[in-house]
Order: sequence, then C-alpha cells, then structure tokens
Amino acid sequence: MRQFLPALALLAAPAFAHDAPPPAETPWLHDIGTAPSAARIEADVRKLVSFGTRHTLSSQTDPKRGIGAATAWIHDEFERISRECGGCLEVRYVKGTVQGEPRIPGPVEVVSVIAIQRGTADPNRYVIMSGDIDSRVSDVMNATADSPGANDNASGIAGTLEAARVLSRQRFPGSIVYAALSGEEQGLFGGKFLAQEAKKNGWRIEAVLNNDMIGNSAGLTGVVDNTTARVFAEGTRANETAEEARQRRFTGGEVDSPTRNLARYIDRMADYVPNLDVMMVYRLDRFGRGGHHRPFNDLGYPAVRVMETNENYDRQHQDLRTENGRVYGDTIEGVDFAYAAKLTALNTVSLAGMASAPPPPANVSIEGAVTADTTLKWTRAPAKQAPNLAGYKLYWRLTTEPQWTHSRWVGDVTEFTLKNTVIDNYFFGVAAVAKDGTESPVVFPGAAGSFGGY
Repeated sequence: MRQFLPALALLAAPAFAHDAPPPAETPWLHDIGTAPSAARIEADVRKLVSFGTRHTLSSQTDPKRGIGAATAWIHDEFERISRECGGCLEVRYVKGTVQGEPRIPGPVEVVSVIAIQRGTADPNRYVIMSGDIDSRVSDVMNATADSPGANDNASGIAGTLEAARVLSRQRFPGSIVYAALSGEEQGLFGGKFLAQEAKKNGWRIEAVLNNDMIGNSAGLTGVVDNTTARVFAEGTRANETAEEARQRRFTGGEVDSPTRNLARYIDRMADYVPNLDVMMVYRLDRFGRGGHHRPFNDLGYPAVRVMETNENYDRQHQDLRTENGRVYGDTIEGVDFAYAAKLTALNTVSLAGMASAPPPPANVSIEGAVTADTTLKWTRAPAKQAPNLAGYKLYWRLTTEPQWTHSRWVGDVTEFTLKNTVIDNYFFGVAAVAKDGTESPVVFPGAAGSFGGY
C-alpha cells in the first residue's frame, strides 16, 4: 500500500502558511494496531463454544446451553468492559419478533446486544463493528444438535468484544457501536432490526464493519495465509433513485459508492497493522451468499464485510462428523487466534481513525467540463461537530486504478481548483483531516459518493 504525502509539503513556500498540513502519519494508531490480544480472543471463542449451540431457535431460557445463555453472557461481558472504563459504554438489547419466515416459522424473539461508546463532540455520528451470535449445522432448522460455531461466528463476536476492550480506553469525537447480532443464519434479522432502529432514530452512520469469520487462515485449497484479509464492498447504493442513476451514468461513481470508499479507507488503515494487507473485493458478499452488513446497505448506509481470505467449507454449516478420514464441523481446532487478532486490529484502527477524524465532507460537487482545470466544492462541518478539523485533502486517481494515487492538502477551505488537471481523465474525492492527521474516508462528488449530511 502507498503512503501519500500532502502535495503542499513539497513546495518551498506553501500558499496557505496558516493552514500547515497535519502529520502524514498518526503514531498512536500503531499502538491500536497491535493492541488486540490473541489470548483474550481465544478465551472468548472457547466460552462461546461452551454453550453447545447458539442456533437462533435454540433455548432462550436455559442458563447454560443455547442462544439465550450466550446472549446473556455477551451482555454481561460488555457490562464488565464498561465498568472498567468508568461506565463509558451504554449496553442494551435490540429485540424484534419474527414469524412466518422460511427459517423462522413460529414467533421467535431475535435478541441482539449493542454497546455504544458515545462521541465527545459528534455523538450522533456512528461507526459500527459487528459480529454474529448464532451458529448452525448442516440442517439450518436443527436447533438442538451441537453447533460450536467456533469460526462462524464466535471469532467475529470475540473480535468485537476485544475491540471494545481496546478502544474503550480512549475517548473519540464520534461514537462507536459494538454490536453482537443474532438471527444471521435464519435471515439477517438482527442486522435488519438494528438498521431499522438506526434509521428511525436518525443515526448518521459513517461505516459498518461486519466481521463474519475472521479466524481461519488455512483454506480448503491447502493455502495457508495469515497476512491478508478480504473486505467485500458493493458498488452503487441499493437505494439509489432513478434520477441519481441517470446522473451517475454521465459523471461516474459505479466504483465510488460510500461503501467502496470505506473499503479503500480500511485498505489504507491496514498499514498500521503489522504484516497485514487487504484484498478489496468489488462485490456485496461472496458469490450467492450474504451477511449482516447487507441490511445496512439496503438502507443506503456504507457497510462492508471483513473476513478471512481463505475459507474452509468443511468447517462451515456442517454436522460434526468424520467421513472417510475427512473431518467436518466448525470446531475450535480450526481457529487461528493470532490471525483473528490481526483482523480485529484492522477493525480497531479503522474505527479509531474514523471516530477521531472529522465527519466526511458533505455536498461534494465537481466541475471542469471543457477546461484544463478541475474544481471541487463541499460544505464544512459545523464547528461543534468537528472541533479538531484542520482542513481538507483532495484525492484523485486514474479511472482504472483501484486505490487513490494522488493527493493534495488544501487547508481549511470549502472549494479548490486543481490547475491543469483534466476532469475527464481522473476520479476525484475529498476527505476531512483532523489536527492529529486522522482522516475521514474519501467522498466522491455527487449523490453516488455521498456519506450523507451533517
């Protein structure tokens, strides 16, 4: 991955002497990128496996076995983490009743747990990390068989708990939500309920990082790789209007949705995690499959799936058994806890970077047709929401490049013209930059790239 120096740093006499660029690197993020503990993640995975099954239709009242016992333990663990940070987390359940669905025929209460770490300056701006509580075996309706779900998805829940331990030691301008979602295997219901609640309450969601299977480093193909992670990101927003689609046809944006630029942001933040790189996958999810980020995408929120690069399908959705010497089942032996800690760190640095940075610029527009110059304009965040704002940075790249390749610090302004940079040849965007150098994701101009308003 590339590190980009602000262009003005190369000039002998910057045009904005009063707007000196912030640091190009944020040293404290290196500490966050190594803070997650493989040992603590292992302990949490083992505890979740100990509940026997976490199937959504399993017992909600048995104190030792089933989804109810697992959910109660997660709630208690978030409460314990909150006590250690002086009550910095608001821990509560998010519930909804489901019936008449193919995988939930009778009325079942789907119960998730969230812990909210309120922002100090912009509490209604949220970045979310999630994992899935529930597990399953070969028959998706089998709620009684042992279903350890060690990697799918105790690893994601353990990573979410560990992120809360790491990040709750600090305070951030924006809010962070740690979410343990239920009902994923039966139809993504936990995510649907939380996304609907967020919409109803007017949450300004900047990012959702859904962690679904982050602990397997040995693929079914025989490849062993503990140095890469995949980030799945859809293209155009699911709730794009017909008029927005018409505009996008002429201005671009198919590969610059907020979700895609969130993926690019996570890719760059991997520089703070030792020996980890990101494979950006331009797809909502794995082929023909789904995850708990999708309900957020459905409502137009930026949301990605973070997961291992090499899957072992013998360990997914399988009855525990051995056939012809081949072992099936999602057991503890299939989890690489050091690798899960790396992917957890990828989340922690990304969440910390976004929650520390000012909100992404709003109302980004661009002009420059039939000229040699390109002008970008945007709206500055209210001072109350962005007390640490240093200014803005412009980014651009060739239209075939996956990652931003050029950047220029322009200071605390709301428009800037790039001279002799032809609009037709590049894609452009704007990011907000804090005084400590943390940045928001890049915002592509127009409705196609908008992260929303203030």
